[in-house]
Amino acid sequence: MALDGMLGNKMRTLLTLLGIIIGVGAVIAMVSLGFGVKESIKENISKLGSNTLMVMSGGRTATGARIASGEGAKLTVDDMEAISKQVDDVVGISATVSRSYQMVYGNQNWTSRVEGTTPSHFSIQNYELSDGRIFGQRDLNSRNRVAVLGKTVTTNLFESEDPIGQTIRINKAPFQVIGVLKEKGQAGGGTNQDDVVFVPLTTAMNRMMGITYVQRITIQTKNENVIDDVQAEVEEVLRMRHKIKDGAYDDFTINNMAAVMETMMSTANTITMLLGCIAAISLLVGGIGIMNIMLVSVTERTREIGIRKALGATYDNILLQFLIEAMVIGIVGGFFGVVLGVGASYAISFFLDWKTVISVGAIVIAVAFSVGIGLFFGIYPARKAALLDPIDALRYE
Repeated sequence: MALDGMLGNKMRTLLTLLGIIIGVGAVIAMVSLGFGVKESIKENISKLGSNTLMVMSGGRTATGARIASGEGAKLTVDDMEAISKQVDDVVGISATVSRSYQMVYGNQNWTSRVEGTTPSHFSIQNYELSDGRIFGQRDLNSRNRVAVLGKTVTTNLFESEDPIGQTIRINKAPFQVIGVLKEKGQAGGGTNQDDVVFVPLTTAMNRMMGITYVQRITIQTKNENVIDDVQAEVEEVLRMRHKIKDGAYDDFTINNMAAVMETMMSTANTITMLLGCIAAISLLVGGIGIMNIMLVSVTERTREIGIRKALGATYDNILLQFLIEAMVIGIVGGFFGVVLGVGASYAISFFLDWKTVISVGAIVIAVAFSVGIGLFFGIYPARKAALLDPIDALRYE
């Protein structure tokens, strides 16, 4: 009887269903987008290593003036070696200097970031070789002019030609290409991790830049649980080596990637909650639509209700009939809303190239919410129908 009542007003039922379908679909799509943002952030930070510390030169002078991160001449290779020897739970450490240079091969040229670093840097930053080899300790000791190219640099300089063994010019100086890295993609902040050339640290410092300091020391810890302890030990070692007195400002800055990830995850969770709440408003509007239509239905079927009650239908019979109508709208709308939400998530991912993650939990909650809304907003109209006096209902025109 409930289904017959709904099918008797197909257009009205369809419009009511649309409110629930759009509401459920919006919740699923928005939450999927929020989870996608979280995964993208997590992937980007994981590429840098969630268990890494980055020690940057810079900080504050004795007068309190701030020095830009990466500037100043306080960090050295000796600092890196001291940290490696004196700090526990360090499984990898590298030092880095970088500067942009123009590279030329044949009639092709490209300007990119050149990083002088140590061999351990590739494993710490999760770089993988596509071809050739990375430079070793012998290249560092000899200050060899060898280079390992990122994918973007390789594509722009060599196109389809094999770069291994070829000689490129970096700032007019010849360098032999010994390796090519696999594509890594974008990092946090939009940095292209493939638009880079790696050379031995000693070569960059002595033969290219003419400096005796390093700009960054990257430390890989055993796991994320010990990263705060390692950071405290590194601070202690560097303050001692740089002869910084108690109460004086550090001349270096330490970035804790685990803390960065925790902050970014907290922000992403807030964004996901915000998107879900905004979408849930449309579900609420759909519920109000159910109540509105059910009230109209009760008014239209007053004589029918009176006849049913005159023939012996009880309060519970009438209440159940109208509750079932409201529940069916919530259930059917929830089902098609799931289809819409999942489809919209895939469409967003395919056409806009935004990462989305479909959450089973979000689907279950959205459907349960739609059914609950159908029940909640159906109670008042159903109770109104069940309380009608049969004599007044039969006389209703």
